[in-house]
Amino acid sequence: MMWTKTYSTMCRDISSKQMWKLFSNVNDWPTWDKNIDYTNMTGNFEKGNSFTLKPKGGFKVKVTLIEVVQNKKFTDVTHFPLAKMYDEHKFEETSQGLKITNTLSVERILGFLWIKLVAENIVKAWPQEIANQILVARTL
Repeated sequence: MMWTKTYSTMCRDISSKQMWKLFSNVNDWPTWDKNIDYTNMTGNFEKGNSFTLKPKGGFKVKVTLIEVVQNKKFTDVTHFPLAKMYDEHKFEETSQGLKITNTLSVERILGFLWIKLVAENIVKAWPQEIANQILVARTL
């Protein structure tokens, strides 16, 4: 069974290219996401490449990009013991502005544990986190 949560918001005064620039520079994430101690990516922001992410108060994890469509969307996967967490970010240009959608899914036998330890906190923070991402991306 897979647990999935999605959050979307619309924003008129930002482009998918600005949001893409924000996210594709992984090593700068801690400058705008205060819940991250550090990130480390040595390769390009493309399918198959991985980076290390250390959340504040948590343990470092390896995150692998499994789908990357420039300026449109990317999906990454984090492997936990006996569970996987998928995080999809979509940036869709519409006549009403940019639709930003974040979908988080957790699956496998110990998924319930990682939902409680990690995923629920991520989902709870989305409205404020995405609002902050928009503010920072406007400057790019």
